[in-house]
Amino acid sequence: MFITPAWAQTAGGSQQDFLIQLAPFAIILLIMYFLILRPQQKRAKAHQEMIKALRRGDTVITSGGFVGKVTKVIDDNEVEIELAPETRVRLVRAMVAEVRSKGEPAKD
Repeated sequence: MFITPAWAQTAGGSQQDFLIQLAPFAIILLIMYFLILRPQQKRAKAHQEMIKALRRGDTVITSGGFVGKVTKVIDDNEVEIELAPETRVRLVRAMVAEVRSKGEPAKD
């Protein structure tokens, strides 16, 4: 009475229609890579190089906000920094957020 018959459609979709539907997703992923992932990788690489270049006499800022001077490079993972006169702490290199000024090279 009030219901009309529903007729099934034939399978007329092609492979090209499927690729056209996926194109916006591919474009979005490409934009995300160039706007988010690539700059993050560049920052991580620059931070890693900064950490490897730490040496005695550098003024650094830690991730916690402390400003100190590197007094000793202990090994590949740790440095000793002086936060105040006669107050030295050991710090994991990854926790160095910024190098403010480069110190003079160590004397032999």
